[in-house]
Amino acid sequence: MDKLSQKNNQWIENERKKWRIFSLINILFLSISVGLIFGLLGNLIFSFSIVTTFITVFIATLCYLLITDKSVNVSANDFSILLNQNFPQLEDSSQLLISSETELGTLQILQANKISTFLEEIKPLKLQSKKFKIILMILFGVSLCFLLTQIFPFKKQVLASESFPKVSQISNVKDVILPQISSVKVNINAPNYTQIKQVSQSQFSLKVVENAAINWEIKTTTPAKKIEFVFNEKVFIGLKPNKDFTHWETSKILNQSGFYQVLVDGKKSELYQIEIIKDLPVVIKISQPQQQTVIDIGMPYQIKIKAVLADDYGISEAFINATTASGKGEGVSFKEQKISFQQQIGGRQLNLNKTINLKSLEMKAGDELYFYIKAKDNHGQESKSDVYIVSIADTTELMSMNGMMGGVNLVPEYFRSQRQIIIDTEKLLKEQQIITPDEFKNRSNNLGIDQKLLRLRYGKFLGEENENQIGATAEGEEHSADDGHDHGNKEEKKFGDVSAIMDQYAHKHDNAEDATFFEPEQKSKLKATLTEMWNSELRLRTYKPQEALPFEYKALRLLKDLQQSSRAYVAKTTIKTAPLKLEKRLTGELDKIITPQNQKNFDGNNKKQKDLKGSVSILEQLKQNINLAVADKKILINARTYLVDAASKQPNLYLNSLKLLGKINEGVNYSSNDISTVQKALFGLLENDVYLPKASLESGNSSLGKAYLQNLKSKQ
Repeated sequence: MDKLSQKNNQWIENERKKWRIFSLINILFLSISVGLIFGLLGNLIFSFSIVTTFITVFIATLCYLLITDKSVNVSANDFSILLNQNFPQLEDSSQLLISSETELGTLQILQANKISTFLEEIKPLKLQSKKFKIILMILFGVSLCFLLTQIFPFKKQVLASESFPKVSQISNVKDVILPQISSVKVNINAPNYTQIKQVSQSQFSLKVVENAAINWEIKTTTPAKKIEFVFNEKVFIGLKPNKDFTHWETSKILNQSGFYQVLVDGKKSELYQIEIIKDLPVVIKISQPQQQTVIDIGMPYQIKIKAVLADDYGISEAFINATTASGKGEGVSFKEQKISFQQQIGGRQLNLNKTINLKSLEMKAGDELYFYIKAKDNHGQESKSDVYIVSIADTTELMSMNGMMGGVNLVPEYFRSQRQIIIDTEKLLKEQQIITPDEFKNRSNNLGIDQKLLRLRYGKFLGEENENQIGATAEGEEHSADDGHDHGNKEEKKFGDVSAIMDQYAHKHDNAEDATFFEPEQKSKLKATLTEMWNSELRLRTYKPQEALPFEYKALRLLKDLQQSSRAYVAKTTIKTAPLKLEKRLTGELDKIITPQNQKNFDGNNKKQKDLKGSVSILEQLKQNINLAVADKKILINARTYLVDAASKQPNLYLNSLKLLGKINEGVNYSSNDISTVQKALFGLLENDVYLPKASLESGNSSLGKAYLQNLKSKQ
């Protein structure tokens, strides 16, 4: 092989390697894009882990493309064919470049030498540049969406955003620090289960998670003898100094809201607020199914559960606690089991879905399923949802005659007719394969006629005398002959028309809707029954008895419920009386029988109430620039103790008022607005006055009594 042939063959091989590398890069970028897309969709829709979903889809897509994409494993012969298809100057002769001269004839060698002059102009990678740009744009767009969803989390449900805002451990309150303190550093370490990183701040007011570990580091301008904290004016904690007594440090775990002060050599700072963010349990909201669900005949034996779970720091466990009840009376049996969700449990919010096959729970007609969702957060707090009930309609119970022979029978002659329609419909479905289509349609139509007659009979109980009313007329709007078309001669109601006003309130006996002996609840049930009968009739008339069967069963169940609802049932109960001595009987001694008395002590001299009321009136005097007596100042001091107790429990409500009351007691500059703020806080501490029983001052203050007294005086 001469040098020209070696050069041509080497060019083909180099370009083929570049093509394969470029194809691998395209496949890699495309796999990353597909993985990111499925990772985002899985997290947003099903709350799957983004990382797990991305890795799974990425590996699967990469393997699939490596196996199916021929451009990665392109051979030299296939590559030359690709060049012939896309570059006309090669004159379909690029295969000659990879062949040796011994295998070629004279004309083939001349042709190979001719096309070798065009090799420098040919750039095969340009064929993949357009495809590469498209894949790169897709990757860029998906990566941008991924970053945006991480920076601005997508709100899947308003529930989580409203119930659990993002926890911030930095207080927004601006503090006034003692001049002896040059700097302060507060390190806040939240519990591990919150997954909140350590934060630091340079102020004393705190807003921290419950059970957070707080470390204070205080530097003073000059050496101090003693520095301590006073929590809620009750608990004293001393700080540990260094050798120079200029750097002080202490730690404490906070689990209660309140306030504290810093004492530097006996000098007190202002009051600093401590706000504790409580850890809330998991909030569970079930959107599907309804609280009570009945599975009628024809419906699939399965139930779909959709729920949203949200927690402030994270959910560690969630499952369905299901209990099935089978049997009746004393033979009822219960079976409890734990059902897991399909989705991975974790994160602050979960959208959970689960489809439960009732047959897999060994449930049959007449059984009931009771379930609730139980969840646990990262702190171990448990929460439960309400109990939901799913019952399977028992058709054998509906078809039985138990309970139909006694009690109040509102419509006795028609119950068996609906049952007979169901029996005939099921018989028709069984014989469908052995009868002719015409006979099948004829029998189905006859059943529809029977259903119509039965519906019209029931309609008479509601005052419906014609076929057009199907039990829903009263619930919907009445149709007028003028609806939808303006005749221009519609009579308007006249102002002051007495008859029109009387029609709104008069009780008329000629109204077909009201001329029945049913109660409103019974009428609504009977209307629903007529609606089911109409749906059944519609399908029987259109030769669809299989679709009519569920409506027939539902109509029968509503009829049976209508009869049972009119009965009054009192369960048997036993009573155990107190033993009575025989010698005490018929003696008439009632000295041991005491009438019940409710005794409650009222403290008319409640010191707290008096001090709070007195302090409010004293503060009102301060607004008018009246000098206070010593006794008044003592009352304000007593009122401060009550504010201290309130501020230790609710610092966000009472701490500011406590600071202002301290200014007022010390005589420091204060305004009338400050006094009003303190008065409002003191009013909030006042309890409702209890009115004690007392004798009436006036024996007869009525107009009749006064007239009687005047009449007596006039006769004297």
